[in-house]
Amino acid sequence: MPPVKSRREQYSEATRAALLDAATRRFARYGYAGTALEDVASDIQATRGAVYHHFAGKTALFQAVVEALEADVMARILEAAATEADPWDGALAALDVFLDRCCDPVYGRVVWQEGPIALGWKCWHELELKYAYGLVEQLLLTLQAAGHLPALPLEPMTRITFHILGAAGMALAEAPEPDKARVRAEYRQAITHLLAGARVARP
Repeated sequence: MPPVKSRREQYSEATRAALLDAATRRFARYGYAGTALEDVASDIQATRGAVYHHFAGKTALFQAVVEALEADVMARILEAAATEADPWDGALAALDVFLDRCCDPVYGRVVWQEGPIALGWKCWHELELKYAYGLVEQLLLTLQAAGHLPALPLEPMTRITFHILGAAGMALAEAPEPDKARVRAEYRQAITHLLAGARVARP
């Protein structure tokens, strides 16, 4: 049985969660450069010191926001894949969730547009590997085990698929709002065509 948290611990966790929510809204609307820690604190009637109690600085706060967004998206993708009985249908459902989330103005701007700038490409890329690479690998392994994909070397298959999805994510994040539906449909068509080309023919 987990230990009961003290009122102080509960308050600290609630403050951290509120800071993350406020920062997410700020970063999505104003970008990294246009967001000040004082404004994030003010949004929840907290002090700048409260921000520094939980995060070393603005970069650390931004990284925490990115990681929270990525964890949420990856959980949604796994859930979508698990709802389908056939792994191929599950992979397509996972793809749809990913493309939908990349069209979301918050996830799209914070993770795909602001992330490489605020964190630096190396750190941002490492976060993408941390959250997405293993998931892509898992989905490909499942497709191989079910006989949908040939037993090709997993590492290059995963890396190629990972970068294809990354290209789609960046394109959707950068697409103007009126064009997002069209760009999403085009990338979905292209990606499913590539997957279908590698699919093992069924008797």
